[in-house]
Amino acid sequence: QVQLVESGGGLVQPGGSLRLSCVGSDSIFSDRTMAWYRQAPGKQRLRVATITSRGETMYSESVKGRFTISRDNDKITVDLQMNNLKPEDTAVYYCDVYPPYAPYWGQGTQVTVSS
Repeated sequence: QVQLVESGGGLVQPGGSLRLSCVGSDSIFSDRTMAWYRQAPGKQRLRVATITSRGETMYSESVKGRFTISRDNDKITVDLQMNNLKPEDTAVYYCDVYPPYAPYWGQGTQVTVSS
């Protein structure tokens, strides 16, 4: 079964950091554009960071300068380093290809930013 598995979420205080990791089960992800998405309660799932197979990156305005996306195509991993976290970053975070493909969605990992 082709799938993506996210990990690394947790509870952190405002201003803190977390590093999320996504592992793919198949090498098909190694040459695809990948992205991190997040979904806050009652809101749509939004894309926050994108990385092409060549390592080119793009960020939403809400996270630019605070989040960094990276990948290792050999290990089939995509990471998201999140610094200076804010309460509005609270959400379930998912990784997927871009454009998103629903059958690849994993369970996500919860990030809660609160004092």
